[in-house]
Amino acid sequence: MSLDADTLKLLIEATRTFVAERLVPLEAEVAETGVIPPQVREEMQALGLFGLSIAPEYGGLGLNMEEEVLIAMELGRTSPAFRSLAGTNIGIGSQAIVLAGTTEQRDHYLPRLASGELIGSFALTEPDAGSDALSLRTSARRDGDHYVLNGTKRFITNAPIAGLYTVMARTGEGRGSGAISCFLVEAGTPGITLGKPDRKMGQAGSLTCDIVFDDCRVPASALLGGEEGNGFRTAMRVLDKGRLHISAVCVGMAERLIAESVRYATERKQFGQAIADFQLIQAMIADSQTEAYAARTMVLDAARKRDRGETTTLEASCCKLFSTEMVGRVADRAVQVHGGSGYIAEYAVERFYRDVRLFRLYEGTSQIQQLVIARETIKAYTA
Repeated sequence: MSLDADTLKLLIEATRTFVAERLVPLEAEVAETGVIPPQVREEMQALGLFGLSIAPEYGGLGLNMEEEVLIAMELGRTSPAFRSLAGTNIGIGSQAIVLAGTTEQRDHYLPRLASGELIGSFALTEPDAGSDALSLRTSARRDGDHYVLNGTKRFITNAPIAGLYTVMARTGEGRGSGAISCFLVEAGTPGITLGKPDRKMGQAGSLTCDIVFDDCRVPASALLGGEEGNGFRTAMRVLDKGRLHISAVCVGMAERLIAESVRYATERKQFGQAIADFQLIQAMIADSQTEAYAARTMVLDAARKRDRGETTTLEASCCKLFSTEMVGRVADRAVQVHGGSGYIAEYAVERFYRDVRLFRLYEGTSQIQQLVIARETIKAYTA
């Protein structure tokens, strides 16, 4: 479903104001402490940001893909930690349930995810299974009316604060997708141990850590959709959507970086004039603006195709590859425009330069996107 134009405009404006007036002033504090103030979560809940993609019958806003990416672009204009807090509920932490959950699973979890009362977390990556997700080793063994989970998940976003883990685990033999199932595991279940929060290059305040399952017993009702073998396929569908969302965040962040660059270039004077008057500075700003516009256009086009019911595996990977690489180049130019100041933590571009590096890695590295794009393109031309 979609919102009427006036309601969507109000939501975009409210999000933009919240980002500019509430979140941007907190960026330095969150970067220093690694903690998002609890009241910010409450304010995000009040705006409905945790339930953007969850249907109204479960308490969400039920945005379509185009609407979601427009909001994601606004959230991208500040430190990614803020978006990440709600991002798993919007995407990978809820969408497996939306796509494949039973009626009971949807009724039980989606309202709490939509409200932000419950933080969701998507547990796919492992120490020896990153890009090669089919090689995951976490196992789920049926034992009467329970499953017993054993294994380790790594780099799991929001794991330290999550109340629900969507866990991919092996229930069959071999590398086929049918050997992997999905389980909804609540935090606090005996047999779960969390590792220390990871110390990362950037994105302070966006928490990740290991999750260790040691003879963790969950009821059979925790099996997503009540069906074994649908885990990998569901994960790939979730990631298709998530890649568009991440691409939109990168667009918003690129636009913020351009704004920071222009502001600095018009204020900073050298040789008796603003450096914005120098053509080589203008060239960097022009290149960044062009690439950000191209990415925005790509993301909106792919989102509209998805909303029309078209398969967008190819387009989502194209957007993810281009947008995440693009924002890296824009961040690099922003530091260059700032000169020595761009290397100093006092300036936002120094932090964003480190923050954006992660986008090229998670939810499918740039190299994985290239493989998907090539595969889907060859398939289309040889069908």
